[in-house]
Amino acid sequence: MSNADRHGTIAQAVRETGRITVQELADLTGASEMTIRRDLDALAAQGVLERVRGGARTLLLRGEEPPFALRAHEGVEAKRRIAAEVSSLIADGETVLLDSGTTCLEIAHLLRRRPVTVMPLSLQAVHVFGETPGPATLMVPGGQPRAAEGALTGPLTLASLAALRFDTAVMGCCGLSAAQGLTAYDLDDAAVKKAAIAVARRIIVATDSSKLGHTAYAHVGPSTLLHTVVTDRAAPADEIAALEDTGTVVKTV
Repeated sequence: MSNADRHGTIAQAVRETGRITVQELADLTGASEMTIRRDLDALAAQGVLERVRGGARTLLLRGEEPPFALRAHEGVEAKRRIAAEVSSLIADGETVLLDSGTTCLEIAHLLRRRPVTVMPLSLQAVHVFGETPGPATLMVPGGQPRAAEGALTGPLTLASLAALRFDTAVMGCCGLSAAQGLTAYDLDDAAVKKAAIAVARRIIVATDSSKLGHTAYAHVGPSTLLHTVVTDRAAPADEIAALEDTGTVVKTV
């Protein structure tokens, strides 16, 4: 198991159990207790978990949005497959609005090597496009980054979106269902997502299967606004069928 895979497994185990011991994590991953202790120290430094005597515990409250640092370790391979599929749906020369979130960050790594014009809505993705010169044209919106998330929100972000029109908006989400539509944990984030949907000709939602059938409290819009949903193969079949019944194309990878 690679370091990244092990860190993802540890982060998920801590999140699901609330508290776990070094010995339990060693049994789970097949790594030594010394390696697990080093992993926990590294993950604690990133704000993924809290170190306690003999193990670790979650920093996440019930009903709270998992922090970016935690989500970045979860479902990495599925997110990369989703990113590859989304990239394949975007043609050279398109103007693309790219939402915040860990799955959209994987998409940023692929689009920066494409001759497309992209406006990312997170500092992390802006950094990806600015790392090295490439064929992609970067457009940077205004706005205030959400703490620990890097997602851009506020009046300057909304004004940036209102001034432009895009071929495609690639959206992330905190929850998506046919019945409740697209939802987010944060009201400011929901406002940006609404504005993004309003200025794009085509809406693609890129989300791992854990978000399907889930509902967060800030409503963004009905699922009928979405042209395509790209998710992984673990997505619940009943939710896929319900989304397809509303006219949304669902691709699983």
